[in-house]
Amino acid sequence: MSEKIKFGVEHFGDRAAPLLLLAGGTTMLSWPDPLCQALARGGRHVVRYDLRDCGESTTADPDAPAYTLRDLAADAAALARELDDRPAHLAGIGVGGMVAQVAALDHSEVFSALTLVGTRPVAPGPVDGDLPDHDGATMGRLFSRPMPDWSDRTAVARFAADGAEILGDDPDAARVRAERIYDRAQSTAPAVQMANHLGMVFSKLDCGPRWRERLPELEVPTLVVHGRRDRFFPVGNGEALAREIPGARLLVLEQAATALPDTAADEVSAAMLSL
Repeated sequence: MSEKIKFGVEHFGDRAAPLLLLAGGTTMLSWPDPLCQALARGGRHVVRYDLRDCGESTTADPDAPAYTLRDLAADAAALARELDDRPAHLAGIGVGGMVAQVAALDHSEVFSALTLVGTRPVAPGPVDGDLPDHDGATMGRLFSRPMPDWSDRTAVARFAADGAEILGDDPDAARVRAERIYDRAQSTAPAVQMANHLGMVFSKLDCGPRWRERLPELEVPTLVVHGRRDRFFPVGNGEALAREIPGARLLVLEQAATALPDTAADEVSAAMLSL
């Protein structure tokens, strides 16, 4: 991990306990507080962190990131080593789940378990023919909206709440989370706020080469968590991950969409702690 990169992190639980590292998707706040707290109560040192160009991590140029998906995977491995000299449980959500897959493949000696939440086995862009793509009607509604004034905290929070409602998530929870994300961002510059709220920086990354064909190489216990009502990465993506990773367990949250709801904290934490 480069000394020039600073990562925003938050700790839960006993720092001497086994490490459970949560990669943001893209900010750490995509991991709900109740889930982090439940995992800590289960005897883990839980650390959630912001990816580059998000939250309190180093912000350089979200419009033209000078790093790749492989660099983000190396970040996860280096951060895990820095926090604990024992192999860690790595979890990723959304695009953070893509980071986690590559990290576990490229740095297998660093990780002892893997949790993948609401993600898919291919990079942003055209999807493989056997995987369900984003729901077209939902994406049309989501991306036809005018951008908010990114310097206006209230407008940004309203935009996030409206988007959550389109996706089938809790708009009130999304509004509160957006306010927290806004307050933690490095600035109100549009590119910075879009990187934080929409993860737009991720679509600009070099995410090659493909890794899906390498998933059978994974030898760590793996949990795949997916919302049945997810319209962004439909549940067939999670089902594919569970099929292609040897021995992986699939937990489908019947009432969840894209975001992890607070009400799922006990069920998800129990499954993660069982790895």
